[in-house]
Amino acid sequence: MAKTFTRLGKEITMAAKAGGADPSGNAKLRLLIQNARSENMPKENVERAIKRAFEKDTSDYKEVVYEAYGPNGIALVIETATDNHMRTVANIRSYLNKFGGTLGTSGMLDFLFERKSRFVIAPKDGLDIEELELELIDFGAEEVFEDEEDKNIVIYADFQSFGPIQKYLEDNGYEIKEFKFERIPNDLKELTDEQREEVDKLIERIEEDDDVTNIFHNMA
Repeated sequence: MAKTFTRLGKEITMAAKAGGADPSGNAKLRLLIQNARSENMPKENVERAIKRAFEKDTSDYKEVVYEAYGPNGIALVIETATDNHMRTVANIRSYLNKFGGTLGTSGMLDFLFERKSRFVIAPKDGLDIEELELELIDFGAEEVFEDEEDKNIVIYADFQSFGPIQKYLEDNGYEIKEFKFERIPNDLKELTDEQREEVDKLIERIEEDDDVTNIFHNMA
């Protein structure tokens, strides 16, 4: 939970710095605050993260993305929020070296991962998912379906369609329970159980780093 709060705090700080402290005029900040609520992040933590964006002595966090190959040829995209790029890249490189991976160059995995917007919304009484999907297609949605476990509605769309879809959902009174940008691999690689364990060890070590916010891979 502490790791989740740290990640959300950095993302909220960056969003506030980029688009202002008022959630009503900053769509990304508004969604991140909702994400924080869904993770039970205390309100004072959220307020502190927003305030931090405008303090003179605060750390200047920036999003930096690293691309790499792990053991057994598994592709990795590592998203970070860091105030010290040299520290972060040195740490990432050390983890890769220790567990049999190599750091690559920016853009080398663009062919393998597609950036998507993912929304989770609460269902409405009498909602027809097929009708909702037809409506949202006009705004860039690619897939709309009901989660079998919690019955929430999941929407996947192109990365660039985030704004129009968010506006449609808010204008039509849908409760956005969660929002994320994801990187979806278009080719999955099958590994043996032993090979998977090697990759999992690397991923777990990378995830422990305080600067890392998300990690995506193409392991089946």
